[in-house]
Amino acid sequence: MSTANVTPPDMIIRNVRVVTPDDILPDAAVTVTQGIICDITTRPGPISGGIDIDGQGCLLMPGFIDIHSDVIETAIQPRPGGRFPIDVALHELDKQLVACGVTAIFHCLCFLSNDERPPFRNAEMTDFLIHHLQGRKDEFRTRTYVHARYEITNDEGFAPVEKLIRDRLIHLFSIMDHTPGQGQFTDVGHFRAYYAKARGLSADHVDRLIERRLEASSRVDWAGLEHLAAICRDNAICMASHDDDSSEKVAAVSRLGVTLSEFPVNLEAATAARRHGMLISLGSPNVLRGASLTGNLSGRDAIGAGLGDILCSDYAPMSLLHAALQLCRENILDLPSAVRMISLNPARAAGLGEFTGSIETGKAADLVMVDDRGKVADVVRTFVGGREVFRTGN
Repeated sequence: MSTANVTPPDMIIRNVRVVTPDDILPDAAVTVTQGIICDITTRPGPISGGIDIDGQGCLLMPGFIDIHSDVIETAIQPRPGGRFPIDVALHELDKQLVACGVTAIFHCLCFLSNDERPPFRNAEMTDFLIHHLQGRKDEFRTRTYVHARYEITNDEGFAPVEKLIRDRLIHLFSIMDHTPGQGQFTDVGHFRAYYAKARGLSADHVDRLIERRLEASSRVDWAGLEHLAAICRDNAICMASHDDDSSEKVAAVSRLGVTLSEFPVNLEAATAARRHGMLISLGSPNVLRGASLTGNLSGRDAIGAGLGDILCSDYAPMSLLHAALQLCRENILDLPSAVRMISLNPARAAGLGEFTGSIETGKAADLVMVDDRGKVADVVRTFVGGREVFRTGN
């Protein structure tokens, strides 16, 4: 049974190292009343009638805000043709997310032409999943949102996407171009390998897909994209551009009102995004591994050059915490700055910064307790709105 509408108990979390937006407070305490942070102090007093938690010297971080996660796809269908019941998959995925410290998730759902991939990413399936998530959102432990990813070569998708935006079922909108020979797939060989392995397509199917993408890229409906962008602006929906690869591409999407550059593939695009006042998001798997899967821009290099604001889990929710800590170990960022990349910065990018994303009075008590004293850091407790949603058995 969902407890989302039940007022959480008051609590104090003491004996923790609190990571604020700009500092680390040693031996501090956070007091929560009705799910809201009401005090942060180094001199905590007793609490009457609430829950008193001894953090035993752990770090207390704001909950992680993941604004780009494709993991919903592999949760439902981990192998081509091997699809699980959707309710089971979403329930188990929700448990995994809070165990990784994710307190707000933007599930990426794609709008591609029916002939481009197996039917998992077509408009009908995506529409179904968006409505399904909306209907069940109060049952999830994580705050659950939809990030709609729109392929610019898919002019068939304008109408269904427009309706979803107007119905306020989309909370973040990104435009993407996976035409082989540019963007993420500058090397067409990488395109072939990815679609054959990850999507289970035959070589002939991939050849047809490449041909269709190249043909469609010559007739992109920029007027239609501007129409969708205007609707997003009217509904205060933040917009992103995916896999920017040139200053010209960044300039074009900036004119649409895009404020976030997702995974720029080279320093030219990242630098242009910064020049246009856009935030820059990078993949936490890239940062944790130290390299892009397809040989594109290294997240560590970008952040070291001051060209990174946000880390997204992409396909691995567990990588958010460990990538942030890796940035500290590499002396690329201090801990508060690294934590902002997985909390406050993405919250601001998605329009949630006044509500969550940092440990500050008046904000929702979305909190993650992390034991960083072992060889590998461990999420030991997660709270959403002051309600404990995950706790290790230790």
